Amino acid sequence: MSDSGTAQTSGFTERADTKRSASRDAVLELKSRIGKSVLGQDHLVENMLIGLLANGNLLIESLPGLAKTRAVKTLAKHLAADLSRVQFTPDLLPSDVTGAEIYVQTDKGGQFEFQKGPIFANLVLADEINRAPAKVQSALLEAMEERQVTVAGKTYKMPDLFMVLATENPIEQEGTYSLPEAQLDRFLMHVVITYPDEASEGEIIRLNRAENAQAPKDHTSEPPPIPQQAILDARGEIDGIFVSDLVQKYIVDVIYATRFPGRYGEPLSKWIQVGASPRGSLALDRSARTRAWLDEYDFVTPDHVRAVIHDCLRHRIILSYEAVSQGVTPDQVIDKITELVAAA
Repeated sequence: MSDSGTAQTSGFTERADTKRSASRDAVLELKSRIGKSVLGQDHLVENMLIGLLANGNLLIESLPGLAKTRAVKTLAKHLAADLSRVQFTPDLLPSDVTGAEIYVQTDKGGQFEFQKGPIFANLVLADEINRAPAKVQSALLEAMEERQVTVAGKTYKMPDLFMVLATENPIEQEGTYSLPEAQLDRFLMHVVITYPDEASEGEIIRLNRAENAQAPKDHTSEPPPIPQQAILDARGEIDGIFVSDLVQKYIVDVIYATRFPGRYGEPLSKWIQVGASPRGSLALDRSARTRAWLDEYDFVTPDHVRAVIHDCLRHRIILSYEAVSQGVTPDQVIDKITELVAAA
């Protein structure tokens, strides 16, 4: 831990002696099970858990074949949760996502009944979300933010455990629609996945070879899935993670550096056109507390904030034309912000 991180503890001198709660053990067991099936993508696995524990939604960006869908399916398999998958296409309708009222004939005559769409699941995999037009993309907004769907004047609540994991391919732009900033802002994190290293690539080949060679598995021998209550209990513990005034000020200073980059001079002042909204502050706070809980701290340090800052802010910063023309990326802007903004 850095010296600045130690200074934030306000009475805590070292890692707090937190008790290994049953919920933490369950979450770590879930992480271990996913890691055995999804190799070389530890960053994705950790951020899926952070999103789940922080009650947020994830936008996952990567080239094809980097285990995005496999990771989400593995999460649903080892967690007692329902999974639905929506393949976004240009001809998809909003009702294909949210559901619609249909006319049915009963003993008492004809009546309209609401038939729930795939959005009504614990985990929703929105595959290639940028292939659907804005009207369909916006169908997710209320569910993601308000945890409810309104159809024909009636409101239907989402499950207590609910998370949208949307994927997009950064290189195939033909036939795609850019996500509106309003929708991007509703994702807790924008996770970018890169290729696994050489060692992990070899392990992936061996794992695939072993899975193909095995006889059909006896599912009765598999360990039971982690109950949803473990996640809900963990969320309660995360709510109690301590955030000092100094760490909170550091979060605010980082956000304000994106809004008023002129305070820090060039090149930051020439790179940013629009900074992060208050949702960025809330995302940093929630994600940093979750990161601290996973690391078995009961307080947040600046190191925990820096551990999640790129994933929480890269989709909330709009670059200037000058930055885009120079090939500057949001991650480079965030690197410069963390360099310039001091943690008191």
